[in-house]
Amino acid sequence: MTTDSPRDRDREKKGTGGDGRDSRAGRDKDPRTSFENPVAGFGVTFSAMFKKRLTEQYPEYKKPTAPRFHGRHQLNRHPDGLEKCIGCELCAWACPADAIYVEGADNTDEERYSPGERYGRVYQINYARCILCGLCIEACPTRALTMTNDYELADSTRASLIYTKDELLAGLTEEMVDSPHAIFPGADESHYYQGLITGAAPGTVRQVAVGKGEKRADAVTEDEVAAAGQPDTTAHPGGATR
Repeated sequence: MTTDSPRDRDREKKGTGGDGRDSRAGRDKDPRTSFENPVAGFGVTFSAMFKKRLTEQYPEYKKPTAPRFHGRHQLNRHPDGLEKCIGCELCAWACPADAIYVEGADNTDEERYSPGERYGRVYQINYARCILCGLCIEACPTRALTMTNDYELADSTRASLIYTKDELLAGLTEEMVDSPHAIFPGADESHYYQGLITGAAPGTVRQVAVGKGEKRADAVTEDEVAAAGQPDTTAHPGGATR
């Protein structure tokens, strides 16, 4: 059996108002409190009614975004048109939403997409997952990936929210030639990152993108090979055939 100490009894009296009754009951019955509470709540509502409205007339009026706004991504190019992406996949590793998928591949002299050894063969961003945090931008070692001011990404299907490399690549200027094409004559990868290349060399032409399924003009298809191995049985005058 335990007995309460004088200190415990004093503590109970302070919680009940000193005479054993709960002091909160008195406050709840106070007419001033029951009147002030709803007035204070409606006061917030009335004060907001007379403030300037924040409604934007979108899409009729599009509010300008900040210069460093985090919008749709863009894969940048070098001044001659070669791609800056080297397929390192650091952006995919840095993405907290697992929204980026990258596959790298090796460049060749016959099909070159970037000045270095590697390039991003497959690049996809799933905007159904992307949270536009910008961590992928910070992870990119070549400044190949940046964010634009385009924020209209809504669509009707999930598949259309997956942007491919062709949709993310930056457009071409007059000084550029679309990749793949040869590197600037006499230059190497370091010259590109030092800013010494300001445009495509005169006479630069686009190479055949075999990796994208394009075929060379002089390439012979399997059907042509098969047709070449069979004799032509076309009838000629007199009933003779070749």
